[in-house]
Amino acid sequence: MQESIKRVFLLSIGWLCVFLGVIGIFLPLLPTTPFLLLASACFMRGSPRIASWLHNHPTFGPVINNWNEHRAIDKKIKRRATVFIVLSFSLSIAIVPELWHKIMLASMCAALLFWFNRLREIEPVARATENT
Repeated sequence: MQESIKRVFLLSIGWLCVFLGVIGIFLPLLPTTPFLLLASACFMRGSPRIASWLHNHPTFGPVINNWNEHRAIDKKIKRRATVFIVLSFSLSIAIVPELWHKIMLASMCAALLFWFNRLREIEPVARATENT
């Protein structure tokens, strides 16, 4: 009984994270990759079959596998994410009226970019569709 409750909880959190990750593709302030990594972790513990599906997904799989195997991000994805981080924070800074909000957002952006750009990069090893 206890094990089935844990499994249902992990699957629920995993699917919620997949949903939020997919929404994050279209919404600039919602990050996609952390939600997919969390979904992967939940599925690995709750349903190896669904975890396998996520790891073999043509869009999400390469990013998750690079992180799990190498603790690294593809160079192209890192550049794209950096651009979107800067754009989304710039839009937010332009919209908020209070100066202290602008300073807080700029500080958060700087901290995020500092951390994110320190992550290791992985070079594509072949000209495959997931590497271009």
